[in-house]
Amino acid sequence: KRIEEFSRLADYAEKVNRLVCLKGIKTHTAMSLVVETGDFQRFPSAPQYAAFLGLIPGEHSSSDSCHRLPITKAGNSHLRRLLVEAANSYSRARVGRKSNDLKQRQQGNPPEVIAYADKASDRLRRKYMRISTRSKANIAKTAVARELACFVWGMMNNKLS
Repeated sequence: KRIEEFSRLADYAEKVNRLVCLKGIKTHTAMSLVVETGDFQRFPSAPQYAAFLGLIPGEHSSSDSCHRLPITKAGNSHLRRLLVEAANSYSRARVGRKSNDLKQRQQGNPPEVIAYADKASDRLRRKYMRISTRSKANIAKTAVARELACFVWGMMNNKLS
């Protein structure tokens, strides 16, 4: 209840209302992203924000060989865990379908924010389905969480195109 109250304060209300338009992100996750990240503009690009969260793959390279490793897990473990849980919602939805709860959360937001959130939802759902057919489900969820972090960065920096 206290998190809900804080989310209505002037400092957080607009940012939280934008973030809850994304599938899998509700008030608690949105508030955590806003509060723990602070200023989203300190990250020059979306991949750097994903790196801040530790959602990028590690790499071991020497000479001409390059070996990909699991995610680095460097950075904010709480936000990383929340985004992976949010990414889990893309494993249970159909492309193009919105729940009534999501429609209600999107009310009152500008049309370009809703269009951006819908584009993110469709793309992440397709990404999950494409990766999960050839890899384990947890790998697909982590990949979707990384891209979801990039969409969050874009939404917070008004890169809605």
